[in-house]
Amino acid sequence: MYDYGISDDAALGVWVLIEQTWAAMYNAVDRQLREVGITPEQLEVCWACREYAAATNGHPLGPSELSRLLFRKPQTIAGLLKRMEQQGLVERARGHFTEVKMTPKGEEACASGVTVVLPLIHRIMSSLSSEELGQLAELIRRVREKTLAELPEVKLRPPPSPGYLPL
Repeated sequence: MYDYGISDDAALGVWVLIEQTWAAMYNAVDRQLREVGITPEQLEVCWACREYAAATNGHPLGPSELSRLLFRKPQTIAGLLKRMEQQGLVERARGHFTEVKMTPKGEEACASGVTVVLPLIHRIMSSLSSEELGQLAELIRRVREKTLAELPEVKLRPPPSPGYLPL
């Protein structure tokens, strides 16, 4: 990876820097997760299942809602869930509403994944003060909102709360 300016265009330079940073962060997480035998995408699904259940008092999570939570296309989530189901990490209960639930193996993989990834995240983010983290979060939110304005089919919604029913 090179640290060089590819353009005099400041916006393009920051865009490239964000892409490089995301790629490096992804690769660092992927390396850590290999120790526990799951991928970053699988950890995202497990984490989302766990956090969604906690935030909604155990309300079932479906593939559509998972797609919205993770900003992924429905077909991407469908393929990922199929592979995770084959590995015994999740179960999909089909009926009027397809419900995604973590299996005990998925719960264990999630706990192990969080155990190895969270210290990595803290090590990386420790280069910023609390104030700088707040500033960075605000700047990234603004860029995310502007980006989502370019994608009218994607709506940013508030996080689920107890009693929340997915649409």
